[in-house]
Amino acid sequence: MCANLLSSTPFSTIIAPSDFTRSLPLTHSARLQLSSFTRYPSGFKLATYRPLNLRFSSTMALQNQCENSSCSQLQDSLFYSRAFWVTKSIIAWNVGGGEDECYLYASRKAALCVDDDGIQGHDVKIKLERTNYGLPQQVIEKFPHIRDYAAFEVPKTLDFQSLVKCQLAVGIFNSDGKCASATGLQLPGILDELFSYTGPLGAIFATEAVSLYLWAPTAQAVQALIYKSPSEVDPVEIVQLKELDGVWSAKGPRHWEGCYYVYEVSVYHPSTLRIEKCVSNDPYARGLSADGKRTLLVNLDSDDVKPEGWDNLQHEKPKLLSFSDFSIYELHVRDFSANDPTVPHEFQGGYLAFTLQDSAGVQHLKKLSSAGVTHVHLLPTFQFAGVEDEKDKWKHIDIEILNSFPPDSEEQQALITSIQDEDGYNWGYNPVLWGVPKGSYASNANGPCRIVEFRKMVQALNRIGLRVVLDVVYNHLNASGHIDDFSVLDKIVPGYFLRRNVDGGIEHSTCVNNTASEHFMVERLILDDLKCWAVDYKVDGFRFDLMGHIMKRTMLKAKSLLNSLSTENNGVDGSSIYIYGEGWDFGEVANNRRGINASQFNLFGSGIGSFNDRIRDALLGGSPFGHPLHQGFVTGLYLEPNSHDLGDEANVKRMLTVSTDHIQVGMAANLKDFVLTNCDGQQVKGSDVLLHDGKPVGYASSPIETVNYVSAHDNETLFDIISLKTPKDISVEERCRMNHLATSVIALSQGIPFFHAGDEMLRSKSIDRDSYNSGDWFNRLDFSYNSNNWGVGLPPKEKNERNWPVIKPRLADPSYKPQKSHILAAVENFLNLMQIRYSSPLFRLRTANSIQERVRFHNTGPSWIPGLIVMSIEDGHQEVPGLSQLDPIYSYIVVIVNPCPTDVSFVNPALREKSLQLHPVQMNSIDDVVKNSTYDASSGCFNVPARTTSVFVEPR
Repeated sequence: MCANLLSSTPFSTIIAPSDFTRSLPLTHSARLQLSSFTRYPSGFKLATYRPLNLRFSSTMALQNQCENSSCSQLQDSLFYSRAFWVTKSIIAWNVGGGEDECYLYASRKAALCVDDDGIQGHDVKIKLERTNYGLPQQVIEKFPHIRDYAAFEVPKTLDFQSLVKCQLAVGIFNSDGKCASATGLQLPGILDELFSYTGPLGAIFATEAVSLYLWAPTAQAVQALIYKSPSEVDPVEIVQLKELDGVWSAKGPRHWEGCYYVYEVSVYHPSTLRIEKCVSNDPYARGLSADGKRTLLVNLDSDDVKPEGWDNLQHEKPKLLSFSDFSIYELHVRDFSANDPTVPHEFQGGYLAFTLQDSAGVQHLKKLSSAGVTHVHLLPTFQFAGVEDEKDKWKHIDIEILNSFPPDSEEQQALITSIQDEDGYNWGYNPVLWGVPKGSYASNANGPCRIVEFRKMVQALNRIGLRVVLDVVYNHLNASGHIDDFSVLDKIVPGYFLRRNVDGGIEHSTCVNNTASEHFMVERLILDDLKCWAVDYKVDGFRFDLMGHIMKRTMLKAKSLLNSLSTENNGVDGSSIYIYGEGWDFGEVANNRRGINASQFNLFGSGIGSFNDRIRDALLGGSPFGHPLHQGFVTGLYLEPNSHDLGDEANVKRMLTVSTDHIQVGMAANLKDFVLTNCDGQQVKGSDVLLHDGKPVGYASSPIETVNYVSAHDNETLFDIISLKTPKDISVEERCRMNHLATSVIALSQGIPFFHAGDEMLRSKSIDRDSYNSGDWFNRLDFSYNSNNWGVGLPPKEKNERNWPVIKPRLADPSYKPQKSHILAAVENFLNLMQIRYSSPLFRLRTANSIQERVRFHNTGPSWIPGLIVMSIEDGHQEVPGLSQLDPIYSYIVVIVNPCPTDVSFVNPALREKSLQLHPVQMNSIDDVVKNSTYDASSGCFNVPARTTSVFVEPR
């Protein structure tokens, strides 16, 4: 009998960042079970996964085929795809040298079976010739992870277009004619060479007709099932598509518009070793049914789906001169209004809440916009899994019951998690279809409603002075395989869109079902999707989730494509669209193992932004995945130690000095070549300042390549992490000042500042470190400023139980909870910071050269005052020949950040005899503490109160 593939398959280890442990429903063909879980010091989670029961029906069929033969364990090899058809003339395979003969086998009916005599059930058998010169350079560049594989030549006279539609395998035979090894093939190489396509895809609308185009070169047949409604059982029409060079197409009448359709694709699927009939949405879908199972035929250019004034929106967008002028506010659509009583119930948690000019949430956004915030970054708004689009299917917990429990109770999280996969909440990092707005945020998930309401949201935000950034998740997909309703791309061209390891298994380092942007048509789909959102939804920027898992080439093409869009030709100004993302370098793509990826270091000189985790970790302490009490610059490191042992006093002081260097590099836009004096008194570049693992702190070539942040949707909120790391005996007022201090460093740094929604309101998630599926309860935002959501129960057990002993006494202590007065003060202080940032272009320098010329740090070297950062920014004036004037109001600025629990005096002769005064915004603020900041010109002495950032300016 044929042995089952997975009976002895070892566990596979994958590394995934913290926010990628989301509970995604996996497909029948790729279901995984978490078997162990540990912390990984560089900021990622090390998880071990085991395959679950993958004994497919196809395995039984295969056993039946072989039950009368002497099948050996070689039969298992067909479940693997260890050979690569890299070009039409070359197959790469990691087999030893020698005179062994190698053959390629094909079966159109997927009837291949292996026994000791070889591969049986084939329609075609082709001899391959081993070459002596290895793989060509262009193949190694495309597939660097198989650079050392042997190369086998394929005859040039084959019918390649027919062969790729078959089940394929290669076998190698020793001198006595016995099969030594056999395996399936991975086809992306040959598919890219033969079938790369730049023509129309999806539904194309003309005056009299609707045409459908589907790229599916491995499919044996494709038909479209047309339905009159989203729920009608029987199709009104079944249309056979015709193939030309791998693209299947059909033309139908214009009255198809408004109907729904699915594709039925007959295709060989490597997860089952069978020809499957896969029912799928269109990968280029622009609309969906409410259950997500059918594609809506909708023309995005129709006036019926455009709000009034839509075509002229480009002329209403807020004006911006440079990417350096950007500041970003990260917000979840549902968080914004789900708990806002000033929003009508039918709009709560949806797109239309942003259109209500008088709601508490919109009033708050208007304040942010008036103070200078330029962009709202929305967490995923494409079609994702994890939340039903039909709201009547959601489950709810009575708020009064939740409110009845103590602040440190386990009961709240138990109730919330009991329905967490059946409520209306999820962050949305579970992509199903990239090009369709999420239906759960619309008032009606059927029809074009989601399209119209999404556009109204963008329009409304633009009209209050805020541009819109979309969070795009092109690095992975929610599902794969031939069965799962949420699987799309892996049903159309199985084995192509998802990145596979050398055994043929799908890579899961991002979370699950990694995509392969190194493949031509994957990259094309990403670029087409970006263009759709930019042109058809007039989106102003894109944040790339796990950008490091996307190839740098793809990101550069995305930047070029977006930049080419013009108001005249496309209705949008693409030169104002900014792209940035997470440039983490891990998993199978680390160190360019799959090609040059879009990691922090590789993006140097690209003009693409990446998140600066260095400044975050230095400010807060440790990393998000280290000990929760590990302190940092603003949380009391050395200056106010907590109970966590970090070593002797000298070691802790050294940690503070090193952290300060990291912060100063970050405040200079994390430039690779910025020169500063380090804590040892040496003149060094940003890239010479090193992390604990020896990697450089500075990596950017320009300020727009650095997105500085201290808090985001991942991990604990800023207020929560401060409440964890600070000593128990300090007051809530002091923690509020620390919150403001951390935010001030981000707001006043060079580069692009990024803020998590609610940090300006002391937002709490009751110390939940990963609230992706924690419901509205733990993710609440209160724009009435009555509560910051502290102490609403112990955070969900799954991700937080390990820290419950540390969390519980803090939640139980009423002194930790801020009052409304604290929240109002925090909001006012944040607005002041943004007003200061936008009061002078010196805070928003546009080039690395300008930063090097104008920015200096003064409290440096071994004789420094511990914990104090003193930064000056100089503008052109008479005493500085050759330095141009940028600011018509101020000629010199000094920013002093004092994290100490006491007032600090700082004297520097270089800062004597200046006409410095406290910034007018701080002079007029409601913060009486900062008003005590002083400067004495005769001595060059500054006095700055405890836990305060003071800004001094020299008016012209």
